[in-house]
Amino acid sequence: MSEDEDLVISAMAINVTIPEPLRWTDSRRDQTFRLDTLNVRMLPDGHLAAKAYGRPVDGGRGAYVSFSVPDRPELAALVDAAAHRAGARWAAHRGLG
Repeated sequence: MSEDEDLVISAMAINVTIPEPLRWTDSRRDQTFRLDTLNVRMLPDGHLAAKAYGRPVDGGRGAYVSFSVPDRPELAALVDAAAHRAGARWAAHRGLG
């Protein structure tokens, strides 16, 4: 691919395990979920967007459901640190294996 060709990157996303002390619960349709993973995406303008995912606290085969990430400084710091670490990993890639 030459430098003159347009290279369109449609998505950049990482999954981040939420450390135990930062996890929280949320409810949907009378079911409580424990949030344990973040999906962080880089938007085309360079900003980040994050969704939290979790499973029902009562167990079972409940769906893996997404929730908004609360506006908490420690969660914002987790997203920031994860994005920086992921950026360093991408920059150091060793090509297709």
